[in-house]
Amino acid sequence: MEGFHPSMTSPFSYTFPISDAGTSNFSTTTTGTSYSTSTPWMNSRIWSKLPQRLLDRVLAFLPPPAFFRARCVCKRWYALLFSNTFLELYLQVSPHQHWFLFFKHHKTRKSYIYKNNNNNNGSSDGCGHIGAFEGYLFDPYEMSWYRIFFALVPSGFSPASSSAGLLCWVSDEAGPKTMLLSNPLIGSLTQLPPTLRPRLFPSIGLTIRPTCIDVTVAGDDMISPYAVKNLTSESFHIDGGGFYSLWGTTASLPRLCSLESGRMVYAEGKLYCMNCSPFSILAYDITSNTWFKIQAPMRRFLRSPNLVECKGKLLLVAAVEKSKLNVPKSLRVWSLQACGTMWVESERMPQQLYVQFAELEDGNGFECVGHGEFIVIMIRGTDKALLFDICRKRWQWIPPCPYIAHDGFELHGFAYEPRLATPVTGLLDQLALPFQSFNA
Repeated sequence: MEGFHPSMTSPFSYTFPISDAGTSNFSTTTTGTSYSTSTPWMNSRIWSKLPQRLLDRVLAFLPPPAFFRARCVCKRWYALLFSNTFLELYLQVSPHQHWFLFFKHHKTRKSYIYKNNNNNNGSSDGCGHIGAFEGYLFDPYEMSWYRIFFALVPSGFSPASSSAGLLCWVSDEAGPKTMLLSNPLIGSLTQLPPTLRPRLFPSIGLTIRPTCIDVTVAGDDMISPYAVKNLTSESFHIDGGGFYSLWGTTASLPRLCSLESGRMVYAEGKLYCMNCSPFSILAYDITSNTWFKIQAPMRRFLRSPNLVECKGKLLLVAAVEKSKLNVPKSLRVWSLQACGTMWVESERMPQQLYVQFAELEDGNGFECVGHGEFIVIMIRGTDKALLFDICRKRWQWIPPCPYIAHDGFELHGFAYEPRLATPVTGLLDQLALPFQSFNA
């Protein structure tokens, strides 16, 4: 096997402090895990005869940090990221990783679609990422943090939604919104056509399936340069069958709705978002292009309600405070039943843990994001966060992210499944439109 020459250029820069053998897209910190520098002896006469297709299959099962370290071994492994044969195998056999991707922003901002505060103002991290946006990947299986850079994303864009390995960035400037789809692992960036209606800070819903892309933008319609109202939604769709709709599908929002959270969650063919004052859930059926309201459980006693998707189901996470009744304060999780209108309480934080949680939270509120069997609960204004494993019924505190100074900043997260390939973005090549080009 030919050794890898360190002078070979990489499609993007890596920093990985654990190993000096090469370079990696990630910088990482792992809690509770020790690494041994010694390597067990292996008989090269046996392992050198391992069939290449079997070896590729093993590499396809590696988690992303291990895969990028393995690329430093030889030229062939380095080139796997550009091999269609390997990527097809990877898409077939690679296990799903239910990770999370976090960004920092100033504590004073309350909208979930926020102006990005990751610009380093020309500073460098020592690895060539000058002025690049940065995010923080969290692996709930290993309780590990990784830092990742978005060198191609231009200024004036902020993260808004995620799905199937892609992150959606939306333009900050008021008016028709431009969106970018990026794959953080491989550094790809694909532009969508701008929306038809001018908006300020709308809610963004992104749904990526193997053969189609759906994006829905709702609320904050600019009825004048100085006023906005939650009036309409517009949707973008493209699929492998050749059908596409460039924001031509519009729908009216329910009367008197307030999409203050800015976040939309996809589950079972519908997009959901919280409606405030009073609390309820707004649902958008993608197939029928209709909006409707769902009543929230115990809505008079909820505080900081959050919608999350876990294992294909819609969950509502909220604190319950019934001060006038003889019911202890608590944090509860409800599951939306198959009928689509009834909620059933499925989990409740242990009371002793909730007392500790409430003391840290101190009425500032919290935000939640769900993915697979995990729910992350982030306390606003602090670096404290809880991880709840639904399958194991286990609550545990997450170690603080080591890559940021928390003074004046807090983290906001997205569900993220790391993928080496997202071929669905190739559908956008069908749109031979004169999109505006952006330079990083």
